[in-house]
Amino acid sequence: MPELPDVEGFRRTLRRAAGRTLERVDVLDGGVLRDVSAAELRDRLDGAVLATPRRHGKHLVAPLRAPGRRHRSTEPSILFHFGMTGALTWVTDDSARHRHDRVVFVTDGGELRYRDMRKLQGIRLAGDDSAVDRVLARTGPDAASVTVEEFTERLAPTRRQLKAALMDQAVLAGLGNLLVDEILWRARLHPRTTTADLGDTDYRRLHARMMTTLRQASPTGRVPDHAGWLTGRRDQPGGSCPRCGASLARGRVAGRATVWCPRCQPAQPTSRACSV
Repeated sequence: MPELPDVEGFRRTLRRAAGRTLERVDVLDGGVLRDVSAAELRDRLDGAVLATPRRHGKHLVAPLRAPGRRHRSTEPSILFHFGMTGALTWVTDDSARHRHDRVVFVTDGGELRYRDMRKLQGIRLAGDDSAVDRVLARTGPDAASVTVEEFTERLAPTRRQLKAALMDQAVLAGLGNLLVDEILWRARLHPRTTTADLGDTDYRRLHARMMTTLRQASPTGRVPDHAGWLTGRRDQPGGSCPRCGASLARGRVAGRATVWCPRCQPAQPTSRACSV
């Protein structure tokens, strides 16, 4: 499933198309369109120029503008959400389209192809910047830019298991299953620990490990499977902890397949009584 680093990679892909004029939109499968028809999408995008994209959590925003000037707040934007299997590719040659390419944005310099096998999320068209804001308002702050104070203020009152709280996009935007397991392993926190059981020191450590993980993962455009990462060991039969060598534990937490080190991630945190 695409997580924050994957979507950051898609942002860089979309950045290659910035400044290009949309000549047409080929809707090959309208099943990925959300709250917009194929005809309306083609009509609104005809002749528009792709402006500089931005990412918020797992959402990718592609503002549009008229030729010769910057994007204005009253102009539309394309919103991409990649669900479990979505992706963006930028193609400048005549290579054949993939069977799961659902919408193709044909520009004067290449094709931006939205590919999605399962079609669980998709593409929206926001009429102006306020409409973009309304969509993003359903999510919490972006995990890559949230301060430690806001991070603590949003998690501490939830009184939920850490894994469930961190994966809730309304609490914090961008984290998914792999990232949360990696971050909790680095922070030495058990995924079933509740947010109410953490102290200030725990929250500071958890935030710091999250930011380090995202800084290291984002340039790769994916959640890495390096041998020194938990993600590099989680799919190995009988995998061991990269840090201490203990056999990894597996189970379902917050409804998701979860991996942790029982030695590095004890069931109880080391400090309590968060001041928030």
